[in-house]
Amino acid sequence: MKESVSAIQKTKTNTRQMALIGLMTAVTCILGPISIPLPFSPVPITLTNFAIFLSVYILGVKGGLISLLIYLALGTAGLPVFSSFSGGLAKLAGPTGGYLIGFIFLALIHGIFMKRFESNKTAAAAGMILGMAVCYAFGTAWLSRQMSLSFAAALGIGVLPYLAGDAVKIIAALIIGPKLQSAVKRAQS
Repeated sequence: MKESVSAIQKTKTNTRQMALIGLMTAVTCILGPISIPLPFSPVPITLTNFAIFLSVYILGVKGGLISLLIYLALGTAGLPVFSSFSGGLAKLAGPTGGYLIGFIFLALIHGIFMKRFESNKTAAAAGMILGMAVCYAFGTAWLSRQMSLSFAAALGIGVLPYLAGDAVKIIAALIIGPKLQSAVKRAQS
C-alpha cells in the first residue's frame, strides 16, 4: 500500500513538474520574440534572459535547463520564438546564434548558484551575473567570427549596449523570482 501511495505522489510530482516546464517554455516563447532592434548591431534587445532567470527560479537548474532546451529546439525547428518572431536553423547559425547557445550556460550557472545557495539573493545575483558573463563571452566570440570582427569590436556591438538593460532584468528577477518561487511551492503543498 505504501508503495502505491508513493508511486501516485511521484507521478503527481512528475506531472506537475512537466506542466511547469511546459508553462515556462511557453513564457519564454512569448517573451523571446519581443525585441527592440538596434541600428548598429545585429543583436536586438530581448526578454529571453529575463524569462530564463524566472524559469530557473521556478523550475530549478534541471527543469530550467529542460525548458530552455525545448525553447531552443522549437526555434531551431522553425517556430517564430526567437527575436523579432524569427526561427529556424539559420537564426541559430547566424550572428546571434552564439547568444542563443550561451543561454544554456546562463541557465546552468544561475541554476547551480540557486541550488547551492538556496534563498540567498546575493548568490542568485552572482549566478545571474556570472551566467550572463559566460553567455556574453560565448555570444561575442560567435558574433566576432560570424561578422569577421575583432573580439573588442564584437563586444562593442554585442554586449556593451545591453549591460544596463540586463542589470535591470537581473534586479527585476531578484524581486519577482522569489515571489513566484514561493507561490509555486505553496501551490504544490
